Amino acid sequence: MKKISYIGDWSLWQKGFSFCLPVTVRFSETDMFGHMNNTVPFIYFEQARIAFLQQLGFMGEWARKGAKSIPVVADLQCDYLRQVFFNDKLRIYVKVQKVGNSSVDIHYMAKNEVDEICFTGRGTLVQISVETGKGLPWTEEERERLLGPASVVSSGGK
Repeated sequence: MKKISYIGDWSLWQKGFSFCLPVTVRFSETDMFGHMNNTVPFIYFEQARIAFLQQLGFMGEWARKGAKSIPVVADLQCDYLRQVFFNDKLRIYVKVQKVGNSSVDIHYMAKNEVDEICFTGRGTLVQISVETGKGLPWTEEERERLLGPASVVSSGGK
């Protein structure tokens, strides 16, 4: 397997995922050669991240009127391992890798129907104060939600 800086032991890394979101590659997400455009994984990462954070109870808090904090993506990367084509069925896995003071490192893995890893990713999400625009530390309860087991797998998970 390709050497990726944020993955040490591939087997151990994969075992840490329990949440996934199924997606199907749409025609509009492919190029003239029929394979998925290289920008699309970032859309899938966002879609899966939002579903994951909803499951953990964060999105409702951040999206409500008068919220004191919001999440901001500070960085995001993707490593491509296999080509993906129109109408391929993928499972986009998401997990919390590490929680900082006001940040969280989130990892992603996309598998196809034959359980091959097609692409991986990671990114840092920072909770910021709406008022100041500065990082807002996680409460102990929020930290527990982020670090706790996200054992519910959405439909289509393996």
